[in-house]
Amino acid sequence: MGKALAYLLAAIGAVVVVGWVLHAIIGPLFYLALVVLAVVGGVYLYGKAKKSLAPGTRTQRRIEAAQKTYRMRNR
Repeated sequence: MGKALAYLLAAIGAVVVVGWVLHAIIGPLFYLALVVLAVVGGVYLYGKAKKSLAPGTRTQRRIEAAQKTYRMRNR
């Protein structure tokens, strides 16, 4: 009975140590992956916004027309 208890405690201790080591290694990698995803998402959204305001797009023409109207009204 004493040997079985020792092996059980050794197995539990090994699982705890391996879990701690994996957490120490994978934890920072998880946060690094989140940061990379946030940066890539920001670059993607910036590109979409910039493209939607490019010269010749409907949005850009509306902005220019509104600016022209505003300037004419406030002379």
